[in-house]
Amino acid sequence: MIKTIGLIAAIVLPFWNIPLIVKIGKRKSSKDISMAWAVGVFTCLVLMLPSGLSSSDVVFKTFTVVNFLLFSAVVVQAFRYR
Repeated sequence: MIKTIGLIAAIVLPFWNIPLIVKIGKRKSSKDISMAWAVGVFTCLVLMLPSGLSSSDVVFKTFTVVNFLLFSAVVVQAFRYR
């Protein structure tokens, strides 16, 4: 049960990036987004990716992949409208 809840949270948590992606797109601006923050978080996710992919823990692996994909979209959107 604990692993199932963790897996659900690992999938759902990164989806909270979607409102930010949509907000940037609607306003056609990312002025209120710190590019240093976005690049810093993205860099950490890139550095964590090999560990997450090689982990036998399905929750960590799933979170790593889903978070990397959705936060990559945040970074792309932020740079696109900068």
